[in-house]
Amino acid sequence: MVSILPLKLSAASAHMHGKRLLGPVSLTLGQNGLTVVIGPNGAGKTTLLRLMHGLQRCSGGALSWAVPAAEARQRQAFVFQAPIMMRRRVIDSLAYPLRLRGIGKGEARAMARASAARFGLADLLESRAPLLSGGEKQKLSLARALIIAPEVLFLDEPCANLDGRATREIETLLLCERARGTRIVMSTHDMGQARRLAQEVIFMHKGVVHESGAAEPFFAAPDTPEAAAFINGDIVE
Repeated sequence: MVSILPLKLSAASAHMHGKRLLGPVSLTLGQNGLTVVIGPNGAGKTTLLRLMHGLQRCSGGALSWAVPAAEARQRQAFVFQAPIMMRRRVIDSLAYPLRLRGIGKGEARAMARASAARFGLADLLESRAPLLSGGEKQKLSLARALIIAPEVLFLDEPCANLDGRATREIETLLLCERARGTRIVMSTHDMGQARRLAQEVIFMHKGVVHESGAAEPFFAAPDTPEAAAFINGDIVE
């Protein structure tokens, strides 16, 4: 199967009610690795992820996948900062994306059970999804996104509201997915998490990509004073 990557943004921008939210942004998302998007609050991290995934309209410039956009949409997934829970049992929540793709009820449920076991949710299959703990909800969101085996997974600050134990569990799952070949792009405000996970970093400031590149040299010696200030915990204006 032909990869949907690379994803190319050429002077892409996003506006809402006449206000610029993002751009112009030009970058290429390659086929491998884990990219972490960082930056101050309001820098445009979430908007960039939404634009890439297709949840945010591209107001100017261009955004293109290596395959037609409709095909690319079917082969990617998005996990939100605040988990979106269906008013269903865990097993039905996991099976739902598969049923939408025409997979039979029995096969979808079998795949849901296997996914639940992998994500530590096997004992919760009959529980109502909205009643889970915060960490359980985020694991369910991640499992539901990955059950369709997407080529690209976008995550918007997936550990923002979790305690240390739940964060460690989510990070472990993400590293396993990266090892399995899933292309991951995620935003985070946690510099410790960015250092632990990132192979590539995109630093955003005031709606544009201020700096990007491999994680190790970026954290060792960022090119711009804004990036240096941010990773040192200083206020960036």
